[in-house]
Amino acid sequence: MMKLKPRNQNMLKLFKYLNPYSFQLVMLIALVLGTVASSLQLPDFMATIINNGIVKSNVNVIFYNGLLMLIVALVGAFCTVGVGYLAAKIATGFCRDVRNKVFSRVESFSLIEFNKFSTASLITRSTNDIQQIQTVMVLVLRMVIQAPIMGILAIFKAYHLAASLSWIIALAVVILLGVIFVMFSIAVPKFKILQKLVDRLNLVTRENLTGLRVIRAFNNEKFEQARFEKANVDLTAANLFVNRLMTVMQPMMMLILNLTSVLIVWIGASYINAGNLNIGNMIAFMQYAMQVIMAFLMISMVFIMVPRASVSAQRVNEVIETEPTIKDPENPSSTNNLVGGGVEFNDVTFCYPGSDAPVLENISFKANSGETTAIIGSTGSGKSTLINLIPRFYDVNSGEIFLDGVDIRRYRLEDLYAKIGYVPQKGVLFSGTVASNIKYGEPNAAENEINKAAETSQAEEFILQLEGKFEAPIAEGGANISGGQKQRLSIARALIRKPEIYIFDDCFSALDFKTDAKLRQSLKDETQNKTILIVAQRISTVLSAEKIIVLDNGKIVDIGTHEQLLKTCDVYREIAYSQLSEDELRSVQIL
Repeated sequence: MMKLKPRNQNMLKLFKYLNPYSFQLVMLIALVLGTVASSLQLPDFMATIINNGIVKSNVNVIFYNGLLMLIVALVGAFCTVGVGYLAAKIATGFCRDVRNKVFSRVESFSLIEFNKFSTASLITRSTNDIQQIQTVMVLVLRMVIQAPIMGILAIFKAYHLAASLSWIIALAVVILLGVIFVMFSIAVPKFKILQKLVDRLNLVTRENLTGLRVIRAFNNEKFEQARFEKANVDLTAANLFVNRLMTVMQPMMMLILNLTSVLIVWIGASYINAGNLNIGNMIAFMQYAMQVIMAFLMISMVFIMVPRASVSAQRVNEVIETEPTIKDPENPSSTNNLVGGGVEFNDVTFCYPGSDAPVLENISFKANSGETTAIIGSTGSGKSTLINLIPRFYDVNSGEIFLDGVDIRRYRLEDLYAKIGYVPQKGVLFSGTVASNIKYGEPNAAENEINKAAETSQAEEFILQLEGKFEAPIAEGGANISGGQKQRLSIARALIRKPEIYIFDDCFSALDFKTDAKLRQSLKDETQNKTILIVAQRISTVLSAEKIIVLDNGKIVDIGTHEQLLKTCDVYREIAYSQLSEDELRSVQIL
């Protein structure tokens, strides 16, 4: 039994999402059969009229056959329109379902899977690749179902009309298959390259748009233009090659079609002259021959598009079949009784996939409820990585992380996230309004809760100065407000959830010292009896923490309060004196 190539297997895997459209597929096939039946009947009517001749005694026959031809043509037109409508409806609905499946799968990915697929590639797979599949599906439903039926029945009818001319059809089909094979062998390798070039163009475009300010600041417009030009030209060249191939194929097919007609008339004329063939039968045979060739022509047009769709299906299927490495446990523990749950790291070691050296090694500490635990260290010491292990953005390689004495891997991800208020290092906002971004943390929050979260995060001050206040528009990514304003809105978004654990990943870095101090004071009042973890670079941010963890090269070098660490920890002392003078450190008032 012949095995399918992996790309074609991927196409078949996607077709399982056609199940909801079974009834529509049956209707489409019925209409296809109606279209084929009507197109095959017309040459017979025409042959009858020609063979009987147009004389006065045959007027009734002509009228009768002509009326039948008109009825059949109308039925065929109705069936053709129905096939087009159903094909479009099935293909668009199918691709909608596949897009939903891709998006749902991407939403369940951990950071490990996100690192496997680039953002630009995921965008291409969700848009361009699925669009390629949709285009081919419409062609498949309209032509591939119809063409073989029409071709086989047309051969059968042509053979019964003029068996002596059947070899002409066989010759034309062999030449057509040869042309299609040659085209296939040239086109298939190009399609995979083409989709990768689309990925590349998406990547360059996205980087240019998101990094526009940096590009202008460093006066690198010409460099980026050249970079975009190369990606654009490469894609254009690949597209031109494929389109030129398609352009060459069409006239070649038409040449075969017309030469076949000439050959049928030439050979058929000798048979007519010998009295072995009627003129009407020869004309009908020629019509059936055209239908056979057109059937193969339709199939060839689809098959030229199939390789690209197969590549796209493979890429889409890769996303759908990629199982998230971080999943819900089979028998999850309940978080209903979690109130201000303490977090404990027990001999945790973590290494990024593909890396040889661990980023974190033998990490053990406990962040108690009602306390602020700060994590500080030099750049690259593993602070953000450590924080990302708590919401299970990554899973530990060894050791355990406990939440209220239960391993976090025993909680459902949804329940775990509901207990955490996470503020990332880079403030991420969504297009909408100030209020909608704050309510992103709690969609059902009341107006007074929004105001309270904004007041606590020190965001109210600038919000009231905006036109529209809480209904002021926020651009995509928060591009129309400053970095400090984005961070304060991100903090408000976390506060409105009223979670048990607050994680602040270096989110105070864009704030001035005065705002930073006021924010930490208001947070202390608002988050009593909660577990607070703060990652920071600035000493002033961690001064008031009950527990400060000092990281260096992925290891804990010391744990203590500010005063204790100044006396006992060289790494902490070095960081402290690099930011504040000795007199400033002595005069600091611990909040």
